Amino acid sequence: MRTASDLEAATADAFEIDATTPTDVETATFGMGCFWSSEALFGARDGVVRTRVGYAGGEESDPTYEDVSDHTEVVQVDYDPNRTDYGEMLETFWAGHDPTEDQKQQYRSLILVHDDAQRTRAETHLAGIEDQTDVSLTTAVETFDTFHVAEDYHQKYYLRGEEELLAEFEAEYSPAEFINSTAAARYNAVVGGHGDEATLESVREPFGASSNQEPEPRPD
Repeated sequence: MRTASDLEAATADAFEIDATTPTDVETATFGMGCFWSSEALFGARDGVVRTRVGYAGGEESDPTYEDVSDHTEVVQVDYDPNRTDYGEMLETFWAGHDPTEDQKQQYRSLILVHDDAQRTRAETHLAGIEDQTDVSLTTAVETFDTFHVAEDYHQKYYLRGEEELLAEFEAEYSPAEFINSTAAARYNAVVGGHGDEATLESVREPFGASSNQEPEPRPD
């Protein structure tokens, strides 16, 4: 099973947006149900540079989709702190699932914090929501340890249904570069029912002038 460090050097620039990726990024990791939809949700957010899905929060050394073991399905997000912040990542997290539902380990509501500052923000957000709503949340706030990258067929899941556009990505990007692509994250968001015309504007001319593929959003 791959970890996030296996993806760090994988970048490609067939899309202009991928050629101008910021180097100063911060990382957030969330469990919020099925990771397909959560990756699409974050992929539409301005300031998000990369999204990837995987397994985290447990102790098993080699989790898989068939045997998640004690881990949780999570989305990991790299974002540009000059354009957005952790507070906005948390707002997207809360809005993207029902944190009052008591789910099994694989799909639980989970915030994995990468430092003390994230812990403070997450715990403050959680307490504030409970105080305002007078409802107990099931969300756990835990320390991030290891992110196990999920199988390739889970990455940018909705985009994978766009065969022609996917073929163009695969012609230019390795599997790791595809996972790290901002353009792929944006297209996956739109196909997954998130984002709008403005989301596509940032990646309007992929592969020079060769591709004019417009993804169709999936029906609600």
